[in-house]
Amino acid sequence: MYNPTIHKKPYGATAVGKETKIIFPLDSVLGVKRVFIVLRKDEILRYELPYAYSKDGQDFFVGSFALRTDGIWHYRFEGEFSDGSLAFFGRDYDGTAIRGDWLPEWQLTVSKYDYKTPDWFKNGIIYHIFADRFCKDEDRPFLKTGRLHDDWYDIPDFAREGVDYKADDFFGGNVKGIESKLDYLQSLGVGCIYLSPIFSSSSNHRYDTGDYLKVDDLFGDEDQLKDLISECGKRGMSVILDGVFNHTGADSIYFNKFGRYDSVGAYQSENSPYRDWYYFNPDNTYHSWWGSTVVPTVNKSAEGYRDLILGKDGVIEKWAKVGVKGWRLDVVDELPIDFTYALCKKIKSVDENAVIVGEVWEDASTKVSYGEWRPYFMGEQLDGVMNYPFKEAICDFVTGGSARDFVTSVSHILENYPKESLDACMTLIDSHDTVRAITRLSGAVTPPTKEERARYRLSTAEYTLGASRLKLASLLQYVLPGVPCLFYGDEAGVQGFEDPLNRGTYPWGKEDGELVEHYRKLGAMRKEYPSVFLGETTVCATDDGITVERRSESQTLRMTTDGLSATVYVDDELVFRLG
Repeated sequence: MYNPTIHKKPYGATAVGKETKIIFPLDSVLGVKRVFIVLRKDEILRYELPYAYSKDGQDFFVGSFALRTDGIWHYRFEGEFSDGSLAFFGRDYDGTAIRGDWLPEWQLTVSKYDYKTPDWFKNGIIYHIFADRFCKDEDRPFLKTGRLHDDWYDIPDFAREGVDYKADDFFGGNVKGIESKLDYLQSLGVGCIYLSPIFSSSSNHRYDTGDYLKVDDLFGDEDQLKDLISECGKRGMSVILDGVFNHTGADSIYFNKFGRYDSVGAYQSENSPYRDWYYFNPDNTYHSWWGSTVVPTVNKSAEGYRDLILGKDGVIEKWAKVGVKGWRLDVVDELPIDFTYALCKKIKSVDENAVIVGEVWEDASTKVSYGEWRPYFMGEQLDGVMNYPFKEAICDFVTGGSARDFVTSVSHILENYPKESLDACMTLIDSHDTVRAITRLSGAVTPPTKEERARYRLSTAEYTLGASRLKLASLLQYVLPGVPCLFYGDEAGVQGFEDPLNRGTYPWGKEDGELVEHYRKLGAMRKEYPSVFLGETTVCATDDGITVERRSESQTLRMTTDGLSATVYVDDELVFRLG
């Protein structure tokens, strides 16, 4: 029966004008004489797949087509008998064909261009650092409203139930601290450091930008950032930044709600040069991101704002000159489509090898936001996205979910994403926006109050289970397509429920050494077999678990699971074992 991983070339998405070849096998005893592929979008197209040959009791119908219109297409198959009657074939859960009526169709993503994504990004591991919490290697002046923790191992401050979270407690993680740990990151196989926002801000997370053109004083300065990037380069590593372009801080040079900047901010005066950057109501209230007044929403059509971000010596140009190799675009689905086009075009015009990854939580090929389909994978916008569908599939599976559900979720992404983008996605199992992986995987019952969750530490049994599941989850993370994105401290056993409880400090001197070594071995495996991790992918359910196969022209990697045990072979060589 038809299996797109072997019977469709190219597997997954295609591009306008690019030939797609289909091989459709059917049991000869069915007596089907003709086969058609039926494609639909704004029109319905029907192409015959002519009979080609018979082998081992099967008839093979083979044909090809090239589509002229980009976008999201769907397709199914029809078989015609000698009497003119039809048999219908649709998509089973794993992408293979089954016969029946009113079955699901396959999706065919057709990009406008047959585009290329940066190869340098696909090698190594991404290490995601929450800038205030990774490492502190110097005492910098603390000039913020709030407090600086005296104890690096404190629990982060959090808001009690019903009270707004101020994010005004700091640990002082800084550029020099990261630079001091580059040898450690290199030992994990890290090829790219992804920094949470580092620009001037009043909060510890810095998603409320105060000044896009200035490194936050507590984190460091521009020269130190240049030094970090230079030292990374000596080790074959690059740095990408978090681009928060949907909103700024209310406490910013542009909005200046609290008068802390030497500027006439939009909040202060209707005559402010920044006034049209924001959406104000007659009573001077304003639109903000999800109702949070500390982050007023920006009017991305405002000429001044576009000049700041996209213009000469603006944000994109400035940080590219410093040596930044790309951007992770925060809440990219909140940005207007025309602004996303312009932003991505600018990034690539400054550095064609810069990488652009968007924050998308769903299947990005079919993402609809504010009533509009987002053309992320048409060849003019994103290179990749944060692959949250893989995250959910992995975490559900290792906590007892069915192999069938895992295969269903993963196979949809494999089929729907252009391979160039699939290979440039961040493959993650947690992030700064989610519960820590080891906590989620531990089986711990979530305490009812924030205070209880903040002070909760896994029992020995919970931690042991969580660590065992984390090892399997991370192995899947490193074997599946995309670039593994390791959230700082996961490899050390850092726990935590929802933010800010998931944003604790890296426990230097108190790490789980066994987990650290596990992640080092995973990184070494990726480094040893780089080509196979860019190969084609097949996933299937077995009686005991799942099998993931990666195939390059010269090698085949095969991972099989059995409970929390797993093996990885490259050709006939055992290269990794769990349990």
